[in-house]
Amino acid sequence: MNQNEDETPAVAAQDWPGIAAQLDREGWAVLPGLLGHEQCDAVSRLYGPTDMFRSQVHMARHGFGQGEYRYFAYPLPDAVQSLRTALYPCLAPIANRWHERMDMSVRFPADHADFLDRCHAAGQRRPTPLLLQYGPGDYNCLHQDLYGEHVFPLQVAILLSQPGADFTGGEFVLTEQRPRMQSRPIVVPLAKGDGVIFAVNHRPQRGSRGDYRVAMRHGVSQVRSGRRHVLGVIFHDAA
Repeated sequence: MNQNEDETPAVAAQDWPGIAAQLDREGWAVLPGLLGHEQCDAVSRLYGPTDMFRSQVHMARHGFGQGEYRYFAYPLPDAVQSLRTALYPCLAPIANRWHERMDMSVRFPADHADFLDRCHAAGQRRPTPLLLQYGPGDYNCLHQDLYGEHVFPLQVAILLSQPGADFTGGEFVLTEQRPRMQSRPIVVPLAKGDGVIFAVNHRPQRGSRGDYRVAMRHGVSQVRSGRRHVLGVIFHDAA
């Protein structure tokens, strides 16, 4: 995918006030049509052997689930870099508001490069955007993508395959753990090219006595057939 296929207009065209409201209510929101089908296919094809990745993880070896994923190396592919750069300034005001509501002192700069400078100064220098591949029987256990001291509280996953045509099963799943309550499961409906923004770790929840923190985790249910590809866009780098 080259620079002419820029994803920035699709980011700007989203209903950001509505997305912010949904994130405040639920801790997640869908970005419909973030990538076109041809763009999805082009990103999926990057999964083959190439020097654009810094590492590959087989989930079963680490107890993460079943399936595999690869972390991109710097410099990121144009498609990934443009999405990361365009999405961050839309999310930074939401992240700052969340931290204020949760009584957390850290604030995030408006420009992603400035935030990466903060990560790199703390030793978090390894890029975290990744490409995931699932086949029949594969799944991803519930988890959080933290990677170090500096954590941006929102991340984005983009489904690159078409449910029902390219694969069955493989639903994107969130759980929400409120204090002194059982976990609430959430299945997020996604079509090919849709993105989902979701809380990395905690989000604020309004209660009768003010805001409190809700812990969230994410994963993927078992793929029953076919092949499922996902692009993960995480905004902090790893130690």
